[in-house]
Amino acid sequence: MATYNWSEIKAWGVHVFTASGILAGFMAVVAITNRDWRTAMAWLLAALLIDGIDGTLARRFKVKEVLPTVNGKLIDTVVDFTNYAVVPSYFVFVTELAGVWSLPAALLILLVSAVYYGLEGMVSDDFYFVGFPVMWNVFVFYLVFVFSLSELGNAILIVVFAALHFVPVKFAYPSRATRFKLPTLIATATILILMPLIVWLYPATPYFLKWLAIINLAYFGFLAVFDTFRTTEGDKSIHEEPKDH
Repeated sequence: MATYNWSEIKAWGVHVFTASGILAGFMAVVAITNRDWRTAMAWLLAALLIDGIDGTLARRFKVKEVLPTVNGKLIDTVVDFTNYAVVPSYFVFVTELAGVWSLPAALLILLVSAVYYGLEGMVSDDFYFVGFPVMWNVFVFYLVFVFSLSELGNAILIVVFAALHFVPVKFAYPSRATRFKLPTLIATATILILMPLIVWLYPATPYFLKWLAIINLAYFGFLAVFDTFRTTEGDKSIHEEPKDH
């Protein structure tokens, strides 16, 4: 019978914590099937929280060194693809955000996300996501809980952001920001507070909260344009995993 020391138990705990994100994703699917948008997004936000914490825990408890035969990055990739692409695409389909184009839109999200995950140079040498990162959970949050666009408008946005996966636009990597680090961290903290608040109050969300979310989005949009056009000719992208776990 295998025995584990305390360090190994803690490392296994981190891996189980990472894997629990897929349970949150499954519960989001259940809520979407029941057409309970608030609960579905709440589960996706829970998954986002798990994803935001597990890397720090992995480094804290040195899971790579303690359990070298367990690939935490692979666990994280499986969970992330599920929660950032598969579940949001199902959200788009069931909510019929794009009207008659909802099924093709959902399939497009899945297809481009799978290809994007296979790209080398996802993160540039100065720590930016190259192309729109697979963050369709946040995208769906804005379409369902913040904006009130037409079905055609939603469909067009989905196509545009699907294409942006493969356009060399530099999107901020908040935890590794090298330029405007403080305002970027503040903006990130702000949206992490706004998202659950907006979901909790939905559908009676005050307009000022929605406008704060839109301003936050505009900041990251400005940052993407600014950082992209400041890129020098000599800049090169290198492949680097976004997380240590």
